Amino acid sequence: MLDMIGVGPFITLPLILAAMGGPQAMLGWVLGAILALCDGLVWAELGAAMPEAGGSYRFLRTIYAPKSAPRYSQTTPPRSPADAWDAGRFLAFLFIFQLTVSAPLSVASGCIGLGQYAAYIFPSLAGHTAAHTLHLGAYSAGVAAGPVTLVAIAAVLVAAALLYRGLASLRIAAAAMWCAVMGLIAWIMVTGLMHGHLSRAFTFPPGAFHLTPAFFTGLGSAMLIATYDYWGYYNITFLGSEVKDPARTVPRAILISIALVAALYLAMNVSVLAVLPWQGIVGAHGPAANAQRAVISTFMETAYGPRVGPTLGKLAALLVMVTAFAGVFALLLGYSRIPYAAARDGNYFPVFARLHPNGFPHISLLVLGAAAICFCFFSLADVISALVVLRILLQFLMQHIGVIRLRRTQPDMPRPFRIWLYPLPPLLAILGFTYILAERPHFQREILGAALVVAAGTLTYLARERIRTHPHPE
Repeated sequence: MLDMIGVGPFITLPLILAAMGGPQAMLGWVLGAILALCDGLVWAELGAAMPEAGGSYRFLRTIYAPKSAPRYSQTTPPRSPADAWDAGRFLAFLFIFQLTVSAPLSVASGCIGLGQYAAYIFPSLAGHTAAHTLHLGAYSAGVAAGPVTLVAIAAVLVAAALLYRGLASLRIAAAAMWCAVMGLIAWIMVTGLMHGHLSRAFTFPPGAFHLTPAFFTGLGSAMLIATYDYWGYYNITFLGSEVKDPARTVPRAILISIALVAALYLAMNVSVLAVLPWQGIVGAHGPAANAQRAVISTFMETAYGPRVGPTLGKLAALLVMVTAFAGVFALLLGYSRIPYAAARDGNYFPVFARLHPNGFPHISLLVLGAAAICFCFFSLADVISALVVLRILLQFLMQHIGVIRLRRTQPDMPRPFRIWLYPLPPLLAILGFTYILAERPHFQREILGAALVVAAGTLTYLARERIRTHPHPE
């Protein structure tokens, strides 16, 4: 649940409201929860059947391995003869390649959110920002540089510095983080009950539910943001080899966390909208827009009035910043291990397999951290869009198609957990993610960006395989 919540729901409410122009955007939260459940069932079956470190990396290697490769076992991952095309090896490499882009995007989104709340505590940070639109052919994205950007970059540097000191034990920090996040969400809901008006949360604009093309386009954008906020339930599969009784624990962890987080998100957003009129969030400009980016702080300030509201708003901002930083720290800690594991498996650049004397993969950490710093200059909306599109195309859709393929190619594989109502959930997940990709304004630019990553990853893989299978004579 901590992996799922992170900083997402505290920074994306203005984006999801703007996507549909009103509180009808909460339909995106509901449909996003259904999509997360369908997707979670796929992860639950694969994670329970293949409880190994690496998650998607191992799944893709197994699912798409050639027929000549040995069948899956927990001790020997599938390998094919060197002279055979191994689609599993290729797709697993492509997954790691996109991860070196999407993982820094995920880290950067948390850092950008942290900077937005820092600007609420210190308003002077919001000034002196230079904004520009970057054009690369048909692709365009908003970039900005200013004090808030420096705060975001500093968050990456501090997290990396702490990891360099070997602070990898997160048990106590995770417990404190759990208390802070759950306490903040409970505070938001209690405040909404005490100071809000429920009818305000459901004051829809005229024609809110008219099924026009604009409605479906807005719903696609809202679902994309909701998808970003729900993601994280699958992270237990990346630690499958360390989970006690994975056949029971992995499916339960995934499905229970989705249900609980969905309920928390809906209750929290209704509470915020019961206090803050949605029109002010969607229509804010200039300094007001800077304040509304820290929507939870503005919510507290409005609810408790001018006497204590500003102080409580700053306290809420501080709690969100702590949440954001802890999420960034955990993301860098976890994601840096995945390219390392692939490199140790011989299916990624060998440099990523290097270990620091303190025992952590420092090259992987430095590369992901440096990329995250670059992405801190981009707008939050562009970072989230690029992240979600990359993950859908180069991870989720491949797994949804793959779980159906695996049922056919390896029907006798032990499956301690089976997808409920199979094959309906993976088919619905495929349709849902395809809808998110297609029903959005300017979706072509994210598709183009993903295509460039695919092309670069494919060329890199083919070059490495040629060197591997045809080494130069000494």
